[in-house]
Order: sequence, then structure tokens, then C-alpha cells
Amino acid sequence: MNTDLLSQAATQARGLAMDAVHACNSGHLGLPLGCADIGAVLYSGALRQFPDAPKWLNRDRFILSAGHGSMFLYTWLHLAGYDLPIAELKNFRQLGSHTPGHPESFETVGVEATTGPLGQGIGNAVGFAISAKRAAAKFNTAEHVIFDQHVFALHGDGCLQEGVAKEAIAFAGHAGLDNLVLIYDSNDVTLDAMADRSQTEDAEAYFRSQQWDAVTIDGHDFAAIAAAIAKAKAENNGRPKVIIAKTLIGKGIPQVAGTAAAHGEGGAKFIDEARAGLGLPADQHFFVSDEVRAHFAAVKEESAKTFAAWQATYDAWSAANPELAAELTACVAGAVPSDLSAKIPAFAADYKDATRGAGGVVIQHVAKSVPQFITGSADLYGSTKNYIKDGGDYSADTPLGRNLWFGIREHAMGAICNGIAYDGLFRASGATFLVFADYVRASIRLAALSKLPVTYIFTHDSVGVGEDGPTHQPVETVSGLRVIPNLDVIRPADAEETAGAYVAAMLRSDGPTLLSLTRQAVPLMNELSVEARRDGVLRGAYIAKKESGELTHILMSCGSELQHCLAAAAELGDGVRVVSVPCFERFDRQDPAYQESVLPASCTKRLAIEAGVSGLWWKYVGLGGKVLGIDRFGISAPGNTVMKELGMTKDHVVAAAKAI
Repeated sequence: MNTDLLSQAATQARGLAMDAVHACNSGHLGLPLGCADIGAVLYSGALRQFPDAPKWLNRDRFILSAGHGSMFLYTWLHLAGYDLPIAELKNFRQLGSHTPGHPESFETVGVEATTGPLGQGIGNAVGFAISAKRAAAKFNTAEHVIFDQHVFALHGDGCLQEGVAKEAIAFAGHAGLDNLVLIYDSNDVTLDAMADRSQTEDAEAYFRSQQWDAVTIDGHDFAAIAAAIAKAKAENNGRPKVIIAKTLIGKGIPQVAGTAAAHGEGGAKFIDEARAGLGLPADQHFFVSDEVRAHFAAVKEESAKTFAAWQATYDAWSAANPELAAELTACVAGAVPSDLSAKIPAFAADYKDATRGAGGVVIQHVAKSVPQFITGSADLYGSTKNYIKDGGDYSADTPLGRNLWFGIREHAMGAICNGIAYDGLFRASGATFLVFADYVRASIRLAALSKLPVTYIFTHDSVGVGEDGPTHQPVETVSGLRVIPNLDVIRPADAEETAGAYVAAMLRSDGPTLLSLTRQAVPLMNELSVEARRDGVLRGAYIAKKESGELTHILMSCGSELQHCLAAAAELGDGVRVVSVPCFERFDRQDPAYQESVLPASCTKRLAIEAGVSGLWWKYVGLGGKVLGIDRFGISAPGNTVMKELGMTKDHVVAAAKAI
């Protein structure tokens, strides 16, 4: 190990971070400076990566959970030889740059996950580790090992204080993810104050209590860093690893180093003195020496050899295992049968169950047709009905199990599903009650931002839950989710629409889909063909009952309330059209001609009903229409009683329609 070169690299990385933050007068210097020595070791060969093949299947993954320290990641990606030129570092946090304030997986080559909210990256790393374990079990053979990567995540005290991190850490220890390595930037500082103001924790004891291996090192000792990483990668003992690196936040700027003032850009005003103290040239900002450039060029050359050797192994494996190779290719491509709907049998005409029950039937057929699909539940399989029969349970001993038992850890479930989706081999889904969506919301939002095809199977979707009362009766939740950009929220009205909802989720590759399913039974709309209902879901809205005379009224709804529109239309006369609107987002993406064919502008007498807040429906009913909603919390009583008490009935629809 050439510690002199590593020291030069770390010093110059500190200079790059200081120059970038100073140039835009924005950003966080503390972590990039405090962890520079760790970065020098990681990107000098401790990580198995090849910058010219940034999506190499068997690369080690590195996630910066403390995403505010993004200049750490950008600096080392640049130095390592990724396609991130110095101009992008100079353009840090500026419009159109590939160096945004927090790392975004879709924006910057080499960034594995979009990490902004603290702790999310730890959950993502757990998802990556699960994906890696599944890939190794699925595709490795006795003759050829094509998957044996490790997953690293760098985090700080802030990440570790977040509940999502603690949930994910507990899950990882229980699951025996010994391919997971956390590097804890333990600098004893949070943004506002020294960490002892808000925490008193023995980190080693905590991690060991969660079935992790833990070691504490000097985070500025290159040999100690390298040895700890090498040991963590070498030990396959069924326990995840954490390296607690004691570091000096803001190292290199004496005026703020070791204090909370170093966390953000507070030290930027001292950079001229700091650069001089580090021995960086005063007249050359964004400086990288020829020696450091040559060092990383040599590291990259060695990485190319490692990649070439793996490619030879992969080619031999592929030739020897053509069926496995085809399946892996399909996984990487995210391939889903285009005729998936046809592979799901129609429900019997007399079928009557909750849409969660129908979903439990549909998911079995989806699992057969989409082998990369896996599912999990936050301790609610018996209620959410998304268990894959004969799919097996995921564990350290059975990594091919398709059912993940997350425990009562909704937030971690979301972050872990995102990690699986980032890795790109498997299609992840997770389930809980809809009312608990807010525990998952940060992860859902990041999935939507990052265009991850995660599926959320959320049941007990309205006040129809009944006796559990207002704490468990979502009223604002569906609308609160509908306002998240790039999230498709589908609330199917019957079993066939539920099948269509699963098909829509599986066929979507550019963002997440949330299925909002009932606890209570709903009738089948047998007057409509199976194809009409399933295809209607794909379009977001469709005509469920066409008027037989001149159009006078349009009634619209989704989920369990659509039945009331259909029943009301029979009383209101032959000029009434009923429109099913299971997914606002899909309907809004349709061309104007289709939208007009479903909701013609000439008909202004419109009424919508949904067992939730009314606000979002007004864009469809217009100022001359009416919305029957529930703009209050629910009631503890039997579900049918609650629905009637809160106006979710056919009679209310009839009366309101007549009054328009």
C-alpha cells in the first residue's frame, strides 16, 4: 500500500470538495473532508468496480446514505475515472449539471441510489444485499461463480438516528446478510450540535445486539481502513459487518474541524487558508496532480483486468447454461410477458370477495409468469393476501425464497424494496394496510423520483374497515398518494379490475404503482367483459355503463363505491353514463381524444363519489358538478354502518345527481 499516494489523493479530494462548495456557496463540507481517507482506500481498489462498465453485474455496490455529503461521491467517481469530468465538479449544484445537491441514481453515472432523506441509503443497501444473495443462489453454478459482490454504505450519526435505519439494520442482522458492509462515519457531530446533545449509544454493542460484526477504527489510518474492509469482505459468517470509523468532521479546515459548524458550508470562507495548510497550490483550484491521476489510471487498469476475467467466466457460464443465461438477460431487461393479462384466468361470474382476496388469487398467476417478481409484507400476509404460495420464504438458508417477512417495519420495507429495484434484477413488492402508507411515504416518493418499478399492495383502503375506527380508516391517504408525481395509484372496483391493476403494475417500468385494495367484498361487474375491465384499468378510466339515450349525467367513481354509481344509474334513467376511474394518473396520460370519449366536455352534469377526501375529484366533475366524499375522520362501527352514516350509498348518489 502506497500511503503517500493515498494521502495525496485524500488531500486533493478535500481540495476539490472545498472548491466546489465555495464556488456555489452551497453544500456540505463536513463528510467529504472527514471521510476523504476512507474514499481514497475504497476507490483505490478496495471496491471491485470498473468505471468503463458502471453497470457491471458483479461490481461491488457503494451507497452514500449520508447523501448531503454528495461531493464525497462525486469527487471519488471523478478521480476513479467514471464519466464525470472536472467540469461537472465545477458545476456542482447548478442547473443542468450531473452533480446535484444530493446523489440521484438517474442523473450521475456511478451513483447507485438516490439518497437524500437520512437513513434511506442503509435500507437501500439492505435491498441491494438481498438482491445479490438471490442472484448468487439463482445463477451461480458449481463450475462458475458470476455473482459474489459486496454492498457498502457510508452513513453518519444522522442516518443512524433515523428509525428507517434501525428497522433495516434489524432486518439485515436477522436475515444474515454477510455481504453487507456499513461504514459508519462516527464523528460525534450532528447538524445543530455535538452528537452527545441527542444521543448516548454504544454503537458496537448496538450492532452486535442486532447480530452484526462490529469493529472501531481510526478513520484516518489508511492501513486500518484497508484491513477492516478486507476482513469484512473475507468473512462469510452469516453476519453483516459495520466498520465504525472515528473521523474528524471538516478535517483540513482548522477553524471548524470537529465542530457542528463543519457540517455544512460554514468552513467555505476559510478555504484559502485551508488549501494552503494542505499544501494545495494557491493559484490552481480544482487541482489534481499528475501523480494522483496516474495512480487512479493504474487502479483502473487493474480493474479492467478483473472485469475481463469475470467476463470470460460469464461467457463460459452462459455457454454452459443457456437457459439460466436467458433468464438472467430477461431479469436485467425487466422483461414481463406482454400477454400477461391473458395468463390470468377470468374469475367465475358468481365470484364475490374483497379486492384484496382477488389480489391474492391474481398474484399467484403473476408469480408464475414473472419469475423475477418477489413480494413481502409488514407482518400482515394473512390480511394483505400477497403471499406467493410455493414461493418459499427468504432467509439466509433459503435466499431463493420469494416471500420477504419484513416484520413490523413498514419504513424499512419501502427502502429495502427500493434497493432491490435499484439493483435491477428482481421486481419487488411490499404490503401493509393503506392507512400505514405514511410510514412508507418517504420511500415511495424516492421510488417515484427515481423511476423504480416497485409495487405497493396496500389493503383495507377505506372507512369500510369498520370497527377498528378512525385510526385505521384512511380518508386522506389515497388522495395524499395521488399527488406524488410519477406514482400510479390504482383503486380497482372488482376482481377483474384487480387483475388489470396487477398487469398495469408489472408492465410499468418507469415508476412505482400502488394498489389500493378493499377489505370488504365487492360485486363483479358482469355486464362488462373481462377484457373491457382489465384494459380499462390500463387506460386509467373507461365507460363502465354507457347511456342508452341522450347523455345527461356522468357518474364516476372507483373501488368499492363504483357499485353505487351503477345501482344509481338504473334508477336515474337512460341518459346516465357511469365511468370507472381506477387510476387518475393513467387516465391523465391518455391522449385528449380518448379522454373526451370517456368524459365529453358537452356533459357538465357530473358526480363523483369516493370514500375519501373530495378535493382531487373536482378536476373531473368541473364547477357545475358535485363530489360525494368524506372530508372528516371515520367512525368506529361495522363497515356497512360507517359507509351509510358517511353517505357512501346508492341513495345518496341518486339524490345528489337529481340535485345537480
